[in-house]
Amino acid sequence: MNTKTAKTTSVKRNATSQGVMPVRRDVKFTLPQDRVHDWADGNVQFTHLMNTMSLVIPVGERFFIDAVRHYRDAIQDPELKRAATAFIGQEAMHGREHDEYNARVFERLPEAATFERSIKGLLDWFKDRTPPSTRLSATIALEHLTAIMADGLLNEPHLREKSEPGYAALWEWHALEETEHKGVAYDVWEATQGKGVRAYAERSAGLLLATTIFWGRVTPAHLRFVRSEGKMGDVKGWREFYRVAFGEIGFLRKMARPWLAYFRPDFHPWDHDNRHFLAGIEDWVQRFERESRAPQLAEAA
Repeated sequence: MNTKTAKTTSVKRNATSQGVMPVRRDVKFTLPQDRVHDWADGNVQFTHLMNTMSLVIPVGERFFIDAVRHYRDAIQDPELKRAATAFIGQEAMHGREHDEYNARVFERLPEAATFERSIKGLLDWFKDRTPPSTRLSATIALEHLTAIMADGLLNEPHLREKSEPGYAALWEWHALEETEHKGVAYDVWEATQGKGVRAYAERSAGLLLATTIFWGRVTPAHLRFVRSEGKMGDVKGWREFYRVAFGEIGFLRKMARPWLAYFRPDFHPWDHDNRHFLAGIEDWVQRFERESRAPQLAEAA
């Protein structure tokens, strides 16, 4: 890292970022093993797409933590430094809960562990062979992907209301916190790399590379898992998958426009202001914890 450049760069943070401070929340989820293959409204095909993305999350979150932590001491803005620390805390919690989730996927599909190891190997290779700025560029690119997926999930009741409650709650919590910290790594990027031509070129290349590698790894793994379930020829299941992913509901289809927005020279994640989702986040966590404890209290009584 060019520490001198990072410490002398003064970039005003996005105004919306200044009003959103991430909070580390220690939340645990009950995920029934017998629903790990079809928790998304009974559809194996879409469930395993989400499961495949979950397999990427713990190793990916640790990569993000390392990338942001590398630059944290170079940040002069105390609020941004505080946000970076909270970002690290949130990502650590996400990794922990998705590790628990993924253990259920491994039990159902042992080959999923091989896929997770391959992702870890890829990220370790990338970490060992690229400079810190490139790793941060990959981080903000993948954070952009997760932010627009989170927005899609929060905007679509079907993906939460039609699914098994434990898995739906985990994804909703993750989506809320991804939204809450979606500007942090990007603000670290601008504070340490600036807004010049080089910074724009590197972050743009980062999204192209990250998107290609992400879907290039996730798609074949997803198809392998569906095949292992004996559902490759399930026309009805694939029709429902298409409806949710690309058709009427269009969870993935709706990602195209916000993905492209990243290439604007003046882009910032909070250009799309969806803070309204965060208005009740603490109430959501408290309600979830009460509901989670209710069966235990009833059994004890």
